[in-house]
Amino acid sequence: MATRMKLKTERVKELREKRPHATAKHVRIAPDKVRIVLALIRGKSVNEAMAILQATPKAASEAVFKVLNSAAANAEHNQDLSISDLYVAEAYADQGPTLKRYQPVSKGRAHHILKRTSHITVILDTKEEQ
Repeated sequence: MATRMKLKTERVKELREKRPHATAKHVRIAPDKVRIVLALIRGKSVNEAMAILQATPKAASEAVFKVLNSAAANAEHNQDLSISDLYVAEAYADQGPTLKRYQPVSKGRAHHILKRTSHITVILDTKEEQ
């Protein structure tokens, strides 16, 4: 039993993401709205992406900015990387759990209201010198 656990832990370590990343879970914004903002910063340098997010008048830009800032801090603190050398390699928003609510309407009926949540992930990588 113990050897099986050791093998499993080694496999998890091999598959773990080596690049600096950050994830925010259960953010109360629909993933479609977050994906619009993520498309703006994908492939940009971290400093440029932060400037874009600060100037973007979308509700999701604040949440994405926090995740990007956290990923940059993880890169600087955990892997001793310079923020100026990093760029946004991957950025995606997955669907989280949906809160189901009801709106009462006439004749005793009810309409469904789906309050969607997102899991936002930002993965950074270093620029390749050419």
